[in-house]
Amino acid sequence: MERNFLLTIEYDGSGFSGWQRQPQARTVQGELEEVLTKVCGGKVTLNGTSRTDAGVHALGQRASFSGEYGIPTEKIALAANNILAGGNRIASSLGDIRILYVEEKPADFHARFDSKGKKYRYIISNDHEPDIFRRKYCYHVGRPLDINAMRAAAEHIVGIHDFACFQSSGGQERQTTVRNVYRLDIIEKNKDIWIEISGDGFLYNMVRIIAGTLVETGLGMRRPEDMASTIESKNRSRAGHRAPAEGLYLVEVYYE
Repeated sequence: MERNFLLTIEYDGSGFSGWQRQPQARTVQGELEEVLTKVCGGKVTLNGTSRTDAGVHALGQRASFSGEYGIPTEKIALAANNILAGGNRIASSLGDIRILYVEEKPADFHARFDSKGKKYRYIISNDHEPDIFRRKYCYHVGRPLDINAMRAAAEHIVGIHDFACFQSSGGQERQTTVRNVYRLDIIEKNKDIWIEISGDGFLYNMVRIIAGTLVETGLGMRRPEDMASTIESKNRSRAGHRAPAEGLYLVEVYYE
């Protein structure tokens, strides 16, 4: 009997060439499929919700797979995580991928097509002094950022808009560049600034370009009120720089 599983996964993306399987490159999907094929005793092909780029991290990536597997659901994460951590049953070592949860879903469920939205977090270190030990996990901006200006600009992003100005070339062709951003919060965490954004979907590099545009606003290079005309232009050249991949985290995928 065929079974359908949904995984919730976290990973440190700094050692991967992104999520999507690629020949001759280490990817999250490729490594997980190899491990799960061993654990489940049959070929596993994952359907992920987000094709995160090289260097991007995940706190709550989702992926589904189906097939005729005999392994109990509750054993999948335990066995896979042991292999991902190097197979050390004595020391509590961790790999750079970890399966958080595994649940069975109806046969017609698909992790990507049934998703209702996603939440991302972009982390900026706004400390004068850089920290080399965080260089793979945040975007260091050494000059002070005007949080109020960034928040005023962010207000223009929330809602249903054509976000073509925040899309990089080279991504998958989309039928429309209209998206609904449900919420965008800019949160101060000591000397860090978190940009948290949720919506029904995101264009290629959209969150990173939004982050770069907000950074430029916080540095006084852009006026907050200019964000509206930037969006209306639908022109990539009118938006800011693409912030580095290292600061981006996929936080959550929504289904209901």
